[in-house]
Amino acid sequence: MRLGLVEEGVLEFTIALGLGGCLAIYRKSDIQRIVDKFRAKQHLGQYQKFFTLFFSTLYETSCDNIGRVTLPPTLKRAAHIESEVIIAGVLNKIEIWPKEVYEAELKSALEGTDRTFDLVKMSEEAFALTEDTDEI
Repeated sequence: MRLGLVEEGVLEFTIALGLGGCLAIYRKSDIQRIVDKFRAKQHLGQYQKFFTLFFSTLYETSCDNIGRVTLPPTLKRAAHIESEVIIAGVLNKIEIWPKEVYEAELKSALEGTDRTFDLVKMSEEAFALTEDTDEI
C-alpha cells in the first residue's frame, strides 16, 4: 500500500482522523483536495468544531528507512489505539483501526446484529453509485 502513496517519486502522506473511529492515511494531493473543499465551507458554523479538530490533528509524515510509520500520541488516543491495529485499504486512503474495534464492527455487520447497518441494503446502494445515470 505504501507504493500508492508515492507522488512525484516522493513518499510523503498525511494521517488524519477518519470516519467511524479510525485513522486515515491520505496522499498529499488527496488531502489537499479535501482541504480545498473544506476551505470553501469554513464559514459554516455547523462544521467549526469538526474543522478545528480535524485540522489541529493532521500529521504530515513519511515512513522510516525500513517502512514503518510512527503514529503521534494524540491520534493514537483519538482512535483508541493501544496495541494491535488492522490496516485496511479503502479507495484512495488507508485506514488504521484498533484491532478489537475493527473485528467487532466487522462481526456485527456480517452477522446482521448492527441495527444501524443493513449490509444488503448498503451494498445495493453503494453499487447503485456505479450505475450510469445519464442513460434512459
